[in-house]
Amino acid sequence: MGWWQLFEAVATDPNNRLFMDCNYYAHNYGQLAESFLYNDSDTELGWELAERRKTRRESSVPMNQGLQAWVDLKATAGSSSSSSPSNKDDGDQNKQLAVVSALPITRKKKAAYEEIKEQLTAGKVKEAKINVRDSDWELNEEIRSRLWPHLSSIHEATRTSLDGLYWDSVSQIYGSQELPSGNLHLPPFTDTHYHLYYGLSAEGRKFTDRIVSVVGYAYPEITYCPLLLPLTSLFLHYVQEEKTYNSMCTLLSAKHKVFLTQTKLQWEVTYTTAMNLTKKFSKPAFTFIQRNLQPGERIESVFQGWIWWIFRDLPLSHTVRIIDCFLMEGVKVLYRVALALLLSFTKACGSDSKWSNLVESSGLEIGISKFCSDIATIFTPQRLLKSAFSIRAFRGAEIRKISTKVELVLKSRGPGAGGGGVGGGGGGNKMQKSKSNENLPSSQSQMDIQMMSHTLAIKEGKSSPEHRSPSMGSYPLNNINSVASRESLLALWQWLPIRITMYQPVLLYTTEEHGCSLTTFFKRVENHEPTILIIKTTTDEVFGAYCSSHWGARNEKDEKGDRQRYFGTGETFLFSLWPERKKYPWVGIKPIPVDEDIENEDPSLQNNAKRKGRGEELFMHADTHMISIGGGEGQGICLDEDLRFGKSETCSTFQNPPLAVEKDFEVSVLEVIGFSC
Repeated sequence: MGWWQLFEAVATDPNNRLFMDCNYYAHNYGQLAESFLYNDSDTELGWELAERRKTRRESSVPMNQGLQAWVDLKATAGSSSSSSPSNKDDGDQNKQLAVVSALPITRKKKAAYEEIKEQLTAGKVKEAKINVRDSDWELNEEIRSRLWPHLSSIHEATRTSLDGLYWDSVSQIYGSQELPSGNLHLPPFTDTHYHLYYGLSAEGRKFTDRIVSVVGYAYPEITYCPLLLPLTSLFLHYVQEEKTYNSMCTLLSAKHKVFLTQTKLQWEVTYTTAMNLTKKFSKPAFTFIQRNLQPGERIESVFQGWIWWIFRDLPLSHTVRIIDCFLMEGVKVLYRVALALLLSFTKACGSDSKWSNLVESSGLEIGISKFCSDIATIFTPQRLLKSAFSIRAFRGAEIRKISTKVELVLKSRGPGAGGGGVGGGGGGNKMQKSKSNENLPSSQSQMDIQMMSHTLAIKEGKSSPEHRSPSMGSYPLNNINSVASRESLLALWQWLPIRITMYQPVLLYTTEEHGCSLTTFFKRVENHEPTILIIKTTTDEVFGAYCSSHWGARNEKDEKGDRQRYFGTGETFLFSLWPERKKYPWVGIKPIPVDEDIENEDPSLQNNAKRKGRGEELFMHADTHMISIGGGEGQGICLDEDLRFGKSETCSTFQNPPLAVEKDFEVSVLEVIGFSC
C-alpha cells in the first residue's frame, strides 16, 4: 500500500481509523499528508478532529515507546496487505506479521458512543460501566473524541457551563489566544520528573502546558497534582483543547469520585492506600515485596511510584484503555490495575528467573517498572482489565474506608510525622518523604498562606462557593452572633480542617429566629456541606458537632436501593465548648494498622471486632423524627423532632463522655453554621 493510497484511505474512512499512521507518515511527507488530514473539516466533528490533529504532528522528539511500536506494527501490516513483498525487508515484515497472526482471533466488542450516552442519560450507570469495561477499542478509535468529554461531564458537581471560559482565561493570562512562541512556565504543582507527553508534537506539548497553566490560574489552592499534565496530554490525542480544559476542571471538582489529587497529603494517601489494599486483597504480592526489599529500601518507596506503573511504564494502548474505565469509575480502576500488575509480577518472578534475577540485581522498583513496560507479551489491554476487575470484594466503599482512615492517621501525626506503619509492613517511625516534593510548601507555610489569602477557591461540591470574598479580620468570625463566646469560636475554628477555615461562616439556622422544627431545620441546612451544630442547654452547657456531610444525604440510597441509615465521613467530630473545651475526633484516626489481622483469632473475638468496627463508623443519622451524631453503644448527640429535648451518651464512634451534665438535656438554643463565599 503506497503513501498515496494510505492518505486516500484516511480521507475517505468515516472512522478515521488510521490517524496515528498518518502521524507516522507525516514525518516523511510533510505538507502533502497535512492536506489530507484536513479534508474532513466540512462538519463540526471534522473541524474538531482537524484542530486536534494539529497537536499530533510529528516532531524531532521520539514518540512514546508503546505508541511508536503500535504505529510501526500497523504500518507494516498495512503495507503487506496491498501486494506481495518485493524488497529486502520482506523477512522482517513477515516476522512481525507472524506475530500478529499468532495472536488469538476473537470477536471484539465495541460499543458505540450513542449507546453509552443513551444509557447514562437514562440513568443506567451499571450497564454503561459494563459497556465501557468490555469494549475493546483500539488505540486509534475516534469514539474517544466524544466519549472522554462526556464521561468527564457526568461527574460535574454543578451543572454550570464552561463554554468560552477557557479562551477568556487564555487571553487574560497571555494577552491573546495565539500560542506563545517561547516555553510556557508550568505551575509548581506539577512534577518535573513526570512531564509525560506521549508523543505529542512540540506544538501539542505547548497546548498541554497552556491548559495546565490555565488550570493553575483557576485553581490557586492546588499545591501538588503531578497527574494533571500526563492526563491532559492523553486527552489531547483525542479531544480538542478547550474541551480538554473543561474536562480537567470537571475531574478536579468532582464530588463523589476521586480522579486527581490536589495536595501533597492526598498524594501520600493514595500510595499508602495502594499499599494497604495490596496487603488486604493481594497478600502474596505484599509478602513477596516485603521479602525482596533490599537493605535500606522501604516498602513505601516501592508504592510511591504505583501510579506511574500505569501512566509511564505500560504501553500506551494499555494506558488508554485504562483511562476509558478510569473516567467512568474513578481512582478505584487505577488501584485495581495496580494490584493486578503486582499479582502478575509476583507470579512471573516465581516462574521466570529473568524477573527474579532483575529484582535481585536492580531492586523492586526497577523490576516492577520493567515488567510493566513488557506487559504486552503477557496481557492485551482487555485481558489486563479483565484481570483487574476479577479481584473479589474490591468495592469502592472499602477503598473509601481505608483511604479515609489513612488520611486521618497522616493528619493526626502532623507535618513530617511518620506514617510507615500505616497498614503494616513499614518498619520505623517515620514516613519517607514523597519523591520530587522538595519544592512544595510545608504544611505550616500552606496554613500561613491560606490564612492570609482572600481569593482562595475551594471546589468541593454543589454547596461550596466558587470564589471567596475578603474575610473580616484574622478570622472570618466577626459577623457571627453565636451562643458560643468569641474565644470558644476561635478554639473551634482551630479544630476545623484548614480548607474550611477559608470560607465565610454563615448562620443558617437558629431556634431563636426560625423556630423549633425539624422540617425547618432540614429546609434551611440540608444542602450545605459541611455544617456546625452548636447546642446550648438550659443548664448553660455549650457543645455540638462538626458534620462533614450534608443532611440531604439522609435521602440517598445505597447499592441495594435502601435509604441510608448512617452517612458522613471520618472528618465528623464532637466538641464541648463550656464548661470544658475539648474536641472528640473519630476513633479511626488512632495510629494503628489499617488492616489489622483478626483472621486467626477466636470467632467470638472476630464478631466483637466486626460489631465494634460498625459502631465506629456511625457518623450521622437523620429521619423525620430525630437527628443524631455518633453511634454504637450510645448516641453522641441525639435531638428529637421538635429540637427541644436531646440526649448525649458515650458512643463508639468518638469515645466521648456525655457532653451534658445530665444525659437527657433540654435545648435552650440550637444553631447551625454553614459556609459560603
